Amino acid sequence: MDQLRAMRTFVRVIDEGSFAGAARAMDLAPAVVTRLVADLEEHLGARLLNRTTRRLALTDIGEAYLERARRILGEVEEAHALATSATNDVRGHLRVLVPPAIAVHQLAKHLPRFFQKYPLVSLELDSPGAVETVDEACDISIIMSRKPLDGDFVARQLACTEVIMCASPEYLAKRGRPRHPSDLAHHNALVPPISSMLRSFELRRGDEVFTVSKEKNVVLSTLAQDTNYAAALHGLGIAGLPSFIIEDALMEHGLERVLPAWHLYSHRIWAAMPTRKYVPARTRVFLDFLLEIFGGEDRDPWLAAAGCETSTQLWLDRNDEPAEISAK
Repeated sequence: MDQLRAMRTFVRVIDEGSFAGAARAMDLAPAVVTRLVADLEEHLGARLLNRTTRRLALTDIGEAYLERARRILGEVEEAHALATSATNDVRGHLRVLVPPAIAVHQLAKHLPRFFQKYPLVSLELDSPGAVETVDEACDISIIMSRKPLDGDFVARQLACTEVIMCASPEYLAKRGRPRHPSDLAHHNALVPPISSMLRSFELRRGDEVFTVSKEKNVVLSTLAQDTNYAAALHGLGIAGLPSFIIEDALMEHGLERVLPAWHLYSHRIWAAMPTRKYVPARTRVFLDFLLEIFGGEDRDPWLAAAGCETSTQLWLDRNDEPAEISAK
């Protein structure tokens, strides 16, 4: 039995949540995946998984074995990276966890340049939703957070993104351009569901703070940022959206910033990975690529490119974090 292959298969079954999912991810027949895990259990003399028709569940031994298997496979990968570091070829499979909006509005348009430079790398983007911490099953996790990061990993700051209010020029020409946050009460609002968020939010300009109720004039309520983005583009009302989503629309005058002197809130964007002494070349070059396209600074590159940075330059939740965070 190829124990390393069986171990990799077992770990992939857990990561994918099923034998069928692991078979698709590894381009193997489902029967092969089942046999490899069964052979591993027979070799160990222990059951690692409890199988039912609906789900898989790790046994107590399986949980302990999974933790050690991940560590072993990571060390094997590191040893391989060390042995091949003298070559110029960057190759292999790279798995990246990323919020869907960043994948759609930022990564997708830059990836052709990456693959032109590194054609022997294959990339798997995992975008299930918000990313709040590192996934050890991924090479790199792109995290967007308003709070300081906390965990056993290494992270590099890629950029800041400010959430700003915006609307189409046609809508603003028809309904008027707000000059003060109090004017928002007379405009259509496109917001996340009120039940899922605070019922009000604060706008700041220097020492001045103005509280805006979300319950007034809400015409569209959704957690889907791209839906609010599309609705704002088509003149439905005023939306609050991250700058990296609306960069192109701002530059092409499809959207216009509303109340540019007032700050809502900001997120930091990080590229994080588990602590490893030897990082594969493909991971290093992709991290460098991310730093190149995002800028790697504690500022908003998208508002700067569009020429509509917050005039007061008031950043909230700064906390003087360093550009790189090391694992604990």
